[in-house]
Amino acid sequence: MARRAANELIKEVTVERMAAEGKCIVKHNDRVVFVPFVAPGDVVDVHTTRKKKTYWEGRVVNFHHLAEERVEPFCEHFGVCGGCKWQHIPYSQQLAYKRQQVIDHFQRIAKVPLPEVPPTLGSEQTTYYRNKLEFAFSDQRWLTREELAQKEVTYDRRALGFHMPGSFEKVLPIHHCYLQEDPSNAIRLAIDDYAKANTISYYNARRHSGLLRTLMIRSTSTGEFMVVVQFGGDAQGEEHQEVVAKLLDHIRSTFPDLTSVQYVINPKKNDTFHDLTVQLHSGKEYLTERMGELQFRISAQSFYQTNSEQAHRLYQVALEMAQLTGEEYVYDLYSGTGTIANFIASQAKRVVGLEYVRTAVADARVNSEINNIKNTQFVAGDIKDLLQPNLIEKHGRPDVVITDPPRNGMHPDVVKQLVAMESPRLVYISCNPATQARDVALLSEKYRVTQIQPVDMFPHTHHVENVALLELK
Repeated sequence: MARRAANELIKEVTVERMAAEGKCIVKHNDRVVFVPFVAPGDVVDVHTTRKKKTYWEGRVVNFHHLAEERVEPFCEHFGVCGGCKWQHIPYSQQLAYKRQQVIDHFQRIAKVPLPEVPPTLGSEQTTYYRNKLEFAFSDQRWLTREELAQKEVTYDRRALGFHMPGSFEKVLPIHHCYLQEDPSNAIRLAIDDYAKANTISYYNARRHSGLLRTLMIRSTSTGEFMVVVQFGGDAQGEEHQEVVAKLLDHIRSTFPDLTSVQYVINPKKNDTFHDLTVQLHSGKEYLTERMGELQFRISAQSFYQTNSEQAHRLYQVALEMAQLTGEEYVYDLYSGTGTIANFIASQAKRVVGLEYVRTAVADARVNSEINNIKNTQFVAGDIKDLLQPNLIEKHGRPDVVITDPPRNGMHPDVVKQLVAMESPRLVYISCNPATQARDVALLSEKYRVTQIQPVDMFPHTHHVENVALLELK
């Protein structure tokens, strides 16, 4: 029964509304079916792919009628690549959906009284807005259904691109990506061409073998570019050192204007390299980004908001909500490389940044130094361990707390400590309104939400950033 339902064809059903993770809802015999790459108003045939107790999942196999509000997707990879799933939705409608997403999460999870939620602040750039992209090398290129049907044909399975959704080994080769400005596409294609022409092995995620593993390209609004090539553990062998050197030399000679070319050898079974040594091949070890009058150094391992221009607007919103007069002590939780702390420092008496990544704390101190900012201090450690009475004794009780945690939100102990600390204002920046709403529910013991502002950092995706001001009751 379950197998038949998972392969059922639902004919001529109307897409009803947007749902979580950018998918839409269709109904079949009172059953909710989640379907990607459709829009409310589409009339479609859906092939079910998964059956759960409370819902099904499916994919479109035929369109009978397209919704009037649809627009033509601009990328050839749309519908296959898991990235920009909302290209077919007008941008104004995307912003409206994102605002509603914030409202829904707060109403269903936080269950607290809300002020009027203004329209989502849209991004002026809706393409080529990212300052960092990470691509994967794989010897397991994703094959189309047509290719799979040609069983006697042998294909080159090497690919440089994005991981297919739900697959840790299959990679979709990308011809042109609209997320990062040139020469990002040219760099990726040139490396792919060179590697294939010189028969350099691509990584196999099952066997953990192969030389080329990942490619990261970073850029700044000032026109600087950094390339970081990650090699697998095989690169540790002496027989591969010349191959590595020649590839890096080729990148430098083909793109002489690159600010930085770096590499890392990763023998681990995961792609993260924050705990590994990144080696400089040529150029500088960092990029320099500007935000207003400030400048920030970005290293290969640094975190920086991915949409530089929109990050400036996001921080302006946070600054306005903080209502600083120049006399306040501010704690900046999950402070990263100190972008927020340094951004608000000129309007506060003192800013203390708390961050668990020690390399980020080092970057934050450098960023204060190069901007001649004297009233910041950064402390490394787990936030729940740092936010203790001895911290307040040393740095003073904060008048304002700004928190910008990762997607999974704040640790429950951190929330408890904030409730106990009773700072007059708490500005909560979140890239995940669901976990933000969960934390707000806990904070509502002492705080009420007085302002909310959704901000779009990632056009053509369902992701939305949200800033909420909580004030002591």
